[in-house]
Amino acid sequence: MDLFDYMRSNTMKSESPLASRMRPTKLEEIVGQQHILGKDKLLYRAIRADKLRSVIFYGPPGTGKTTIAKVIAHTTSAEFTQINATVAGKKDMEEVVRQAKDALGMYGRRTILFVDEIHRFNKSQQDYLLPFVEDGTLILIGATTENPYFEVNGALISRSIIFELKALEKEDIKILLRRALTDVEKGMGAYDAEADEDALDFLADMAGGDARNALNALELGILTTDRSEDGKIHITLDVASECIQKKVVRYDKEGDNHYDTISAFIKSMRGSDPDAAVFYLAKMLYAGEDIKFIARRIMICASEDVGNADPQALCVAVAAAQAVERVGMPEAQIILSQAVCYVASAPKSNAACNAVFDAMETVKTTTTTVPVHLQDKHYGGAEKLGHGIGYKYAHDYPEHYVQQQYLPDEIRGSRFYRPTQMGEEKRISEWLAHLHERERE
Repeated sequence: MDLFDYMRSNTMKSESPLASRMRPTKLEEIVGQQHILGKDKLLYRAIRADKLRSVIFYGPPGTGKTTIAKVIAHTTSAEFTQINATVAGKKDMEEVVRQAKDALGMYGRRTILFVDEIHRFNKSQQDYLLPFVEDGTLILIGATTENPYFEVNGALISRSIIFELKALEKEDIKILLRRALTDVEKGMGAYDAEADEDALDFLADMAGGDARNALNALELGILTTDRSEDGKIHITLDVASECIQKKVVRYDKEGDNHYDTISAFIKSMRGSDPDAAVFYLAKMLYAGEDIKFIARRIMICASEDVGNADPQALCVAVAAAQAVERVGMPEAQIILSQAVCYVASAPKSNAACNAVFDAMETVKTTTTTVPVHLQDKHYGGAEKLGHGIGYKYAHDYPEHYVQQQYLPDEIRGSRFYRPTQMGEEKRISEWLAHLHERERE
């Protein structure tokens, strides 16, 4: 490295964001993720022994995926190279493979390839790496915010160990903030800044488990706050709130966070917990979820999980779906909240849902014929065939009911709809029981 390169390297370090400068270089410096980096855990032992095999780090932003890869780069005896899947093409991968083969053939050194945003690789790009991971030319480290079981080829998954990283705890982020405040070489220690405890609490809480958000807010606060009379920069709660302003919600409409949140939303309505249901509604709205998508899920839940225990639930859900399309945000959140609270609070029955599933299974496995007396007789020649003869018109009888066979002979006596004793369905159950009793008279 010549003098120019040295000066440029130092300038880039000093100008890089605080979160980047504070990135740990040793295992002991990593905060959080003890479920995979505790001293008795597989990943910790593999890095320490320099016996790492292909791995994929999966978790939300700012939880240490790239950090762990960088630590591995500093501790391994293998060659280490990095590419970002958002910009890398096949030529880049071919060059990495060529260098890896040279390192293995000439020096007996294996190559670790760190692929950031690996879910951005298409299938052919992932397939290209597969044989080189298979034969040991490359040790793959992939990092992704998306569930790898959805986004990464099964063949690569089967040859890798998946480590899920968790959102950092509030106390973990406070440790990083204090470290950044006092570190003179990499952090903001040279600025002689102090942060109030409630300011640190606020930054750690509002960061949403993402260390980068908290560190970036701290850096912004220090760089934009005037010194007090004592010559120090004081980061107060007011300063902290201005620098981070809005909490980051971990919610990607294309990723598994989306599916996890909508799953929790539906299960909360089904479980008759309106408080949880409206919380997940708020989370989706805050993150910008499509209000029409939310409305569709409410309609489905109203029919699938409430059903005839409260038929009005479907009416409310459909009316809400129509209303949000006409009104739009922000007022649509009120309409959706009304529908969610109604559906979550309504008595529940999945009897109608089970009825059609059971009937569909019977249709798939049994050949049936419509009983002759139920067949259409409104065409020429139907009477000669006997179609419709013997049919009894229900409205001509007491209680608008008359006993006759409706199911095909092949499944006569089958029951598909079994109403519960919940809500309005209890009345339905009693009415059907009354009709069945009449059949026995």
